[in-house]
Amino acid sequence: MQAPTLYRQLAEHYLSAIRHGTLATGDRMPSVRKLMQLHEVSLSTALQMCRYLEAEGWLEARPRSGYFVRQPRRIRLAPALEPKPATVIDPAQFVGIHERVSSIIAQGQRPVKINLARATGAPDLYPHKQLRQLASSLLRQYPLLLTKAISPGGNRDLKSALAKRALDVGISTSADEVIVTNGCIEALNLALRAVAHAGDVIAVESPTFYGLLQVLESLGMKALEIPTSPSTGISLEALELAMQTYDNIKAVVVVPHLQNPLGSIMPDSHKQRLVTLCEAKNIPLIEDDSYSALANGDKIPTAAKHWDQTGNVIYCASLHKILAPGLRLGWMLGGRWQARISMFKYAQTRYNEELSQLIAATFLQSSSYDRHLRKLRTTLTQQREKMAEGIATYFPEGTRLTMPDGGVSVWVEMPPQVSSRAVFDAALRQDILVSPGLLYSNSNRFDHFLRLNCGTHYSHELEEALGVLGRIVLDLARIKKVASA
Repeated sequence: MQAPTLYRQLAEHYLSAIRHGTLATGDRMPSVRKLMQLHEVSLSTALQMCRYLEAEGWLEARPRSGYFVRQPRRIRLAPALEPKPATVIDPAQFVGIHERVSSIIAQGQRPVKINLARATGAPDLYPHKQLRQLASSLLRQYPLLLTKAISPGGNRDLKSALAKRALDVGISTSADEVIVTNGCIEALNLALRAVAHAGDVIAVESPTFYGLLQVLESLGMKALEIPTSPSTGISLEALELAMQTYDNIKAVVVVPHLQNPLGSIMPDSHKQRLVTLCEAKNIPLIEDDSYSALANGDKIPTAAKHWDQTGNVIYCASLHKILAPGLRLGWMLGGRWQARISMFKYAQTRYNEELSQLIAATFLQSSSYDRHLRKLRTTLTQQREKMAEGIATYFPEGTRLTMPDGGVSVWVEMPPQVSSRAVFDAALRQDILVSPGLLYSNSNRFDHFLRLNCGTHYSHELEEALGVLGRIVLDLARIKKVASA
C-alpha cells in the first residue's frame, strides 16, 4: 500500500487536533501562507489539505476570512437509545420470522440502482487483483487441483494460517483444531446442532442478525431475545435474569465485536464476565467473530474465546467480510464439542473446495493481508463518516445514530412512528434497497430502524439516494402524525 500523499498526511494531523478538541468548532485554521511556513509545503499542498477537510465536512471556507473548524452534522445526531435490561422477549414469539424474512429478501432480489441492504464492502475494496493472480499461479503449480479429491479435514495450509492469525485475537490453538466451513453461517449451524435440539431455547442478542433467526427456526429451536446495547453489547443483567427465569436455555449466541446490526463492541471486562457466567451455568457460549478485523485501530479486539478455560466457548469466524465475499470461507474452533462438530461437518457438506482455501492460505501468510486490512479499515472509516453526515443532512428531526467504531454498516433509529417496512417498500419503488429493522427481531420493537450499508463508495448517486430516503421517512412521519392527531 502506498504511503498517504503529503496533503493527506497534513490533513490527518489537523483532523486529530479537531477530534481531540485542540481545535474547537469555530476556531480559525492557520492561513494558507502560515501552513506553508509551518510545514514547509507548497501552496498547492496547503490548498489541497484545506479543500480536502472542507469536502469531508470538517472545515468551512468564509469569504475573505479563511477556513474555520465546523462541526459535522452527524455529531448533532443523538445516539440510539439504550435498551431496558428487564425487557426479555418470550421464546414463544419466535414463530413467523422465516416467512417475514423470506418475503423481504425475495422482494429485494431484483436489480436496484442503489443497494444499501448488504453488509459487505464494494468488490473493489478487496484485493481482487492479487487474489486473481494467486488463483492463476496456484492452478499452474497444481494442474490437477480441480480434478483430484479434496484434502480430508480441509486444506492444511489454510488451517495453519488461520491458527497463526488467531493469535491476533488472543486465541492459542493448533491447525488440527481448526474446522474450515462454508462461511460463518455454516459454522453457526454446526455449533447449534452440536449443543442443542429441536424445541430448545437459545439466548440471542436483540436485535440480532436475521440469518441467525432463520437458522434457529430451520432447526426447530426457539430464540430468547436478550436486550443489547448499541455501545457495549448484550446486557449481562438481562441475560442472568433470563437464565434464572428459563431453565431450558441450551446456548447463548453473541457477536462481541461490531455486532450485526448494532455495531457495538463489548469491553474486555464484559466479555470476561460473559464467559464466566456461561461456564458457571454450564451453558455453551457460541461466539460469532466475523467482523473484529474491521474495528478501528491497529489492534484487533480480543475474542471472548481468550478467557475460555474449559472449552465452553465455540468460536466461529469468517473471511467473508474482511478478505473476499466470493470465497465463502469460514472457520471455527469447537471447544469440547470439537469431535461432534467435525462429524456433523463431514455428514452435512464434506470438506470445502480446495482452490479457494489455497488462495486464502497464501494471502493470509503474506504481509499483503495486513496492508489490505489497514487500507480497508481506513476506507470504511471515511465512508461511514460520509454516510453519517448524509443521514444527518437528509433525515428528519428525531433520527438517532450511534456511530460504530468500525465495520460496514450503520444502525439508524428513525422517529418511532415510522415503519421500516413502509420505508423498504417505498424505497424499492425508487430503485433503492434498504434493510428494514423488523428483520432483526421476532417482535416489532425495531420496526422504526434501518441498517444501511457503508461498504458502497460514497458517490453523488448514493447521496441522492439518501435524500430520497430522508424524504420518504419525513413523509411517513407526517402521515402518521396526522393520522394519530
